Amino acid sequence: MTDTTGGEVSDREAALFLAIKTQDGALLRQLVRADPALLSVRSPMGVSPVLFATYYGRHDMARVLMDEGAPLDVFEAAAVGDEQGVTRALEADPALLHAVSADGFSPLGLAAFFGRAAVAETLLARGADVNAVSRNAMQVRPLHSAVAGGHGALARALVMAGADVNAAQQDDFTPLMAAAQNGDAGLVTFLRQCGADAQARTADGRGAADFAREEGHEALAEALARPWPDGVADQ
Repeated sequence: MTDTTGGEVSDREAALFLAIKTQDGALLRQLVRADPALLSVRSPMGVSPVLFATYYGRHDMARVLMDEGAPLDVFEAAAVGDEQGVTRALEADPALLHAVSADGFSPLGLAAFFGRAAVAETLLARGADVNAVSRNAMQVRPLHSAVAGGHGALARALVMAGADVNAAQQDDFTPLMAAAQNGDAGLVTFLRQCGADAQARTADGRGAADFAREEGHEALAEALARPWPDGVADQ
């Protein structure tokens, strides 16, 4: 079998990742018990079974893998919210704080996307770069990831830790646009209070109000179209 990057994937590995996607816990346990080495194989996109399961929202399958002894590196620990695992990894190798996963994300970026607030707090306390840009085409920062994941409280914490509210990711998409797209009026207000520019435009010319309107958040779109605050335009 050939994966999407042109590499070869064994039948057992293909069965493993299919079991994760289809949430077949019994088969998953059977596979890894018959061949524990499967716990450490890499998916076609270069991530471990635990991280693969987490990306697909198969958190129960990630738990199965961990229960069966899957080793967690700093990225996997950050993604699943294993604060102690993150701490152990960083104590063993402090340089991991600024490392990136096979698919280009920092530990803080992964913690932000999956809403792991305690892990994010630990990473920030140790000096993680709150504005680190992912090393892939998405060019996201932790704030982009937190907003995209719908984690408003964590997004606020990142801003208070120094995250740039006007940082643009791929195609000039900003955190405010993501909050508007999600219909999170509270976060939109917070970001604007912190200086987020509602007049910013993506590469194709859309603004935060457009993204809100496209998702049916008409009241939010109208609010974004108005100057902020008190007749003064966004900065």
